[in-house]
Amino acid sequence: MNQLANKYDFRVPRYTSYPTAPHFHDGINSETASQWLSELDPADPLSLYFHIPFCDSMCWFCGCYTKIVNRYEPIAAYLETLLQEVDLVASKLPSRFKAQHLHWGGGSPTMLTPPDWQRLIDRLRERFDIADDAEIAVELDPRDATEDYIKGIAEAGVNRASIGVQDFHPEVQEAINRIQPFEVTKQVIDWLRQYGINSINMDLMYGLPHQTVARVADQVEKAVSLEPQRIALFGYAHVPWMKEHQKLISEADLPDADARWEQAEAASDRLVELGYVRIGFDHFARPDDSLAVALSNGTLQRNFQGYTADKAATLIGFGASAISSLPQGYLQNHLPMKTYKTAIEQSDIPTARGIAIDQNDLLRRRIIEQLMCDMSVNLAAVCAEFGTKPEVLSAEIDRLKPYIEDGICVYENFKISINEEARPFVRLIAAAFDSYLNDADNGETKRHSRAV
Repeated sequence: MNQLANKYDFRVPRYTSYPTAPHFHDGINSETASQWLSELDPADPLSLYFHIPFCDSMCWFCGCYTKIVNRYEPIAAYLETLLQEVDLVASKLPSRFKAQHLHWGGGSPTMLTPPDWQRLIDRLRERFDIADDAEIAVELDPRDATEDYIKGIAEAGVNRASIGVQDFHPEVQEAINRIQPFEVTKQVIDWLRQYGINSINMDLMYGLPHQTVARVADQVEKAVSLEPQRIALFGYAHVPWMKEHQKLISEADLPDADARWEQAEAASDRLVELGYVRIGFDHFARPDDSLAVALSNGTLQRNFQGYTADKAATLIGFGASAISSLPQGYLQNHLPMKTYKTAIEQSDIPTARGIAIDQNDLLRRRIIEQLMCDMSVNLAAVCAEFGTKPEVLSAEIDRLKPYIEDGICVYENFKISINEEARPFVRLIAAAFDSYLNDADNGETKRHSRAV
């Protein structure tokens, strides 16, 4: 398969949405957002996402929107704007809504103080009905997390933490500007469990500078020794033309396509040997975790946080650059932060761009999501849901021929299945159904990460 990794060393989307973010446009604005929010059904619970775009140092591998700060004042000011946005969005909704999933990402939400965590949670409880069994999750940087911080977020109701690790080896950590000894990560996980946050995710990466198969295998062993419920194994996306700070990583130190493949396979195989279930192409979960349960009962989904058991049809994103997914389409908030703040001060939903979706988009989104989640799809069944025939996808099926011939997928009677050993190629199969990508010029692929 590593020969095929070289052959198909293409750049394609990660498909956390469809259409994907590069196709959003500024024809979708604050007025559109207000209209779409007013049309939501109060019977359908929401998911809420909060973007905290601050860090105290830049990790050179990072692909997120964040700002480096050494003072708390900018964070405190941002929180005030975030609270105003919560009020503003709630005022546009037709009624009071229930929220069943809440997720904090960044940047680093660890930059918020415990009292400010509590202020934000209190405001959310004023504006929304937080379900008693709601999942309240935070992405956490162990380098900044103190025992008092862990205690504070636990008291605020956080019940799941996603721990950023990437790699435990000192040479790799130095090459990506993220010095984080194993003992630091272990201490924070011990504190999380001490204060009742027992659902632990961990983020690992392959394809980083100076990584080898042996080092990636070692990081898996160390990670599993901490007993996380979920592990995400991401391939490093080197896109220095989009993220200037990635130029600080020497391309000479990066593994080639063969080495990336070998690292990914070694880590994935070992995680399965250690009892984790494969979730999609880059996540792993304990068999009793809700992700594994969702996979087994056919309800696994994918959103901007990756694979999820969240069934909500609407995800509202708060904060600079945050993306919302609504039944009518996608919305993305303004960035930089000054523009985001100005919009809210003018009582405008801070929407900079987005895209409305039609039936064709919904059809393709369903196909792509089923491929990404289940590694298979019955095109005839999906097309029937949308009142059309699978023959409308004849051009897309033709695009699969090279992958079929190379043993990546099997196609028969409008049914596609990804061969188990070819699981990492699933984004390529999904891309065959992406009408935006296939209509784009060749330069468009520079926006995306390597497929494997």
